[in-house]
Parts: sequence; C-alpha cells; structure tokens
Amino acid sequence: MEGLQGSSNNVAKHKKRKSPVQRWRPISTEATAPKANLNEMSNPVSKQVVENSAIDKRTDVMEVSTNIESLPENKLATEDTMEDASFNKDLDRSNLSEKCSSSLQVDAPLMRFLKGKGGTMQKKIEEETGVKIIFPSSKEETCIVLEAKTTENIRDASEKIAKVLEEAVKSPMLDYSHFISLPLAIHPNLVEKLNHFQCSILGTSSHVDSDKGEDLSEGSMDEMDHEQKQVESPSVSIKMQVQEESSVRVKMDIKGSRPDFGIDKSIFIKPKTFHLTVLMLKLWNKDRIAKASDVLQSVSSQVMEALENRPISIQLRGLTCMKGSPARARVVYAPVLEVGEEGRLQRACKVITDAFVKSGLVLERDARQELKLHATIMNVRHRKSKKQNQRNDSFDARNIFRKFGEHDWGEYLIPEVHLSQRFKFDETGYYYCCSSIPLPEEMQTD
Repeated sequence: MEGLQGSSNNVAKHKKRKSPVQRWRPISTEATAPKANLNEMSNPVSKQVVENSAIDKRTDVMEVSTNIESLPENKLATEDTMEDASFNKDLDRSNLSEKCSSSLQVDAPLMRFLKGKGGTMQKKIEEETGVKIIFPSSKEETCIVLEAKTTENIRDASEKIAKVLEEAVKSPMLDYSHFISLPLAIHPNLVEKLNHFQCSILGTSSHVDSDKGEDLSEGSMDEMDHEQKQVESPSVSIKMQVQEESSVRVKMDIKGSRPDFGIDKSIFIKPKTFHLTVLMLKLWNKDRIAKASDVLQSVSSQVMEALENRPISIQLRGLTCMKGSPARARVVYAPVLEVGEEGRLQRACKVITDAFVKSGLVLERDARQELKLHATIMNVRHRKSKKQNQRNDSFDARNIFRKFGEHDWGEYLIPEVHLSQRFKFDETGYYYCCSSIPLPEEMQTD
C-alpha cells in the first residue's frame, strides 16, 4: 500500500509542475529578401537548433549545421513536446518519469530514405541511439515519433536523421519533381506533326494521344540524362551518323512495336507534353514549391529585358542523338535554333537559372551544367517494359534518321515560361502549371 501511495504522490507532483519541453525549430542563415528580390538571396545554410527546457527551466542549446545548398529552411521543421506523464495510459506508472517522446516532421518524399531498404536505415539508427522510430500509418501524414528514455537519445537520433535526409536530397534516388519549361505543345500544328512522326514509325494510323486509358506518367525526365554531362553538337552531320543501310526488313507486331529494334510506343514523348526544359528541380514540399513560384515571378521583368521586349521564336530542324549513334540510340531530339540567332533566348534562360541557383533551390551538380536547349522526341527512360540492364537500354534509330534526319519541324513562338510539375497534367494534356510568366507576344497587325 505504501508503494502505491508513494507512486500516486509522485504522479500528483508531476502533474503540478510543468512538463519538460523539447523543441526543434529551423533557423536559416540565408539572407532574407523581399519577394521582388529573391534572385539576390545568398545560398542557404540550414541549421537545426535543439532547446531542452529542463524542470528547473534551464535551457541547453545544440546546433547542427547542415551546409547543404539545396536544403530548405524547414526540412526538419518540428515542434516537439515531452508530453505529460499521463499521455499514455498503457505505460507503467513507475516508469512515467523515465519516458519521453518527440514528434518530427519529415516530408513524404523523404520518408523512404529514413526507413531504408527493408527497414535497414531505421534499424541502424534505433540500435545506435536507443530510440524507437514510429512511422505514420498513412502516406499523407508526415510526422514520425521518436521514443526513448532520455532527451539525449532523442537528440542523437535527430542528428542522425538530419544527416540521412541531407544525403537523400543529394541522391539521384530522390527524383526531380518539377522543372522550368518552355511549352511547345500549345502549337496544334506541331502536335500534329509529332503524331504523324510517331504513327509513321510505329505503323499505326491512330493518333498517339487518342488512347484515353494510357497512363501519362513519364514526367519530364525527358532530355537531360544526368549521367551525361555533354550534349552532342547539332552541327555534326546527320549523314555521318547514319550508318550503312541495312537490307533487313522488320515485321511489325500487332501492338505497333518493333522488338528487334527496341522501338515501342512508350519511348516516344507524348506530343501534348512537348516542351523545352530550362532547369530541373527537386521541390519535395509545399514551401519549396511556393518559393520556386516566387522566384519565377520575381524575374519576369529581367526576362523581358533579356528578350529586349520582343517576341522570341525557335526553329526545330533535323534529329540528333544525345551521345552515341543512331544504331544504339538512347535519346533522340530535335536541335533548337533561335530565329534570328541573337542569343536572346539563351540570355533569358540564364536569368532564370541564376535566380534559382541563388535561391538555393538547385542542386550543386545541376547548377554546374551548361544549358543546351533541345526538344526531346524519343527517350528510353520512358520505356514501360523495362529491360534487365537499363543502363545499356537503347534502340536502333537508323531508319528514323534516314527518313527524318533533316526534317524541318517549323518555327514556333514561345509565349510563356512555366514552373511545371512532373507526373501531373492539366485538361489539355500538358504538365500541370504551378506558376508562369508571360513572354512578349507577336506584334498585332491591322
């Protein structure tokens, strides 16, 4: 009885005093600038500050510097509380004072990196820190719970989690979610030409985009193979690329694919998504998407100046392989030539790219890449039926080059710049637009 009475007194005392509170709040040394001047922001350095409010109200502070340009200020934005001892009725009352828990906000696309393959990363952190990591039951939830005997255990686990997520952001395993695009699919005649191109190769008569049940999920990892740092110059003679003509005739199967050549419908870019890519982005939460939208809006006047407030048009002519030869092609694209060749489009794209780099939304390796505008038409990355060795996946494009190698696709006005979202499409079939800025329109004639 005395033991029970003592335990009750301990609980009563615990309820009378304020429970210890542990809070994580993100602090960024990134220079803050008004939205109109986002392009002048310095590279962000994210810091995580841990405050431990002890019972005697003393506070210990620990800083963990991440020093990753691409990390947002709020990647580990958490508000954690060591709950009142009575928060869990299932706990043994004698151990209430020894238990503490903390919730941690982890963005949904990063959650799988914290778990690791087969739960290996989760197990590693738990064994090294003595913390139990509880993941949310729903994919929509982004809050994990850390349970341990001491706040020190939770602090150690939080540091390790931060490092894991920092590496995840830099990893190619975290796919690009958005990109800056110059839409070309707004031109119906160009879409029709691409439909004809695909149908003539596949030996079909129906339009490629007429398949309503088709899953338009390839996103926009279209043109830039990030393992390839250089794009072949379009000045290389098409005739030099085309090897000696083969006398072999390939029989089409009933699905319109050419298994012997590695050509099937899935490797063609959907005509209704046809575009030029300026920059690929990893925006894994709403804050980063909002920031990217603000950056794009902030450079609107500078882009206009770079274009000298005049309309900008491009010409698409011929076909080129991105590394390799038509016999073993991976990416086939149409080279882009600026009408007038004044370099205005390249300057405008640089304004956009520089602003995003300064905002900290661009990975370091992407910031180093030189922009080479090109319109991707075929890409093995989009192949639905993946081959066993994807790295060596290719297709024979020699017959395609013979027929379309010097084809003139026409001249097209670029009316606007989009912040486009991969894997999501609007009612027209083009990528969902998160934000856009207009470009100079054609002069109206009487």
